[in-house]
Amino acid sequence: MEAFSDGVLAIIITIMVLELRTPEGHEWRELARIWPVLLSYVISFLYVGIYWNNHHHLMLTVHRVSGGILWANLHLLFWLSLFPFVTGWAGESHFAAVPMTCYGFVALMCAVAYTILVRTIIRAAVSNHLLADATGRDLKGNVSIVGYLVAIVAPFFGHTGVIVSGLLLTAVALMWLIPDRRIERVLAQEGGVSAEQ
Repeated sequence: MEAFSDGVLAIIITIMVLELRTPEGHEWRELARIWPVLLSYVISFLYVGIYWNNHHHLMLTVHRVSGGILWANLHLLFWLSLFPFVTGWAGESHFAAVPMTCYGFVALMCAVAYTILVRTIIRAAVSNHLLADATGRDLKGNVSIVGYLVAIVAPFFGHTGVIVSGLLLTAVALMWLIPDRRIERVLAQEGGVSAEQ
């Protein structure tokens, strides 16, 4: 499951970079004209990279995989696969309200799908208890979902709302930039699997 997920995430990143178009001219000002496209790519690359990194840490806690886990994982991959679409749309529109709302919606659905995957893993077997021990009430996940909800609505309040949406999306990404230390702590306490693997 992890190898398949890694492959899909690698393809998503590849599609995003292939969507980047070179500037028409050869001057710095030509590059400056496409800054929204470049910025949306960087943020989306971070998002996909963060999901890949945290997914890897998540899998370190899994001792038994069920059919439900496989479907929950596919659900997550479906929403992640929409990042190239919303990335291109947000960048090419220079972060217009509707594309930004759609970007926020895809980010929200990725977070919801990740939460579903976590809960499905915990319910699948008692041997997956490490994940339950690590996540607890999942304050970080809940704060992320609230941030995404505000990022979805904010663009409808004008240019300032678009900026707020972009800042929230970036803030949530930065919050998850470092892999989930809660999982590393539980693994270290368990003494079985090294958190460096």
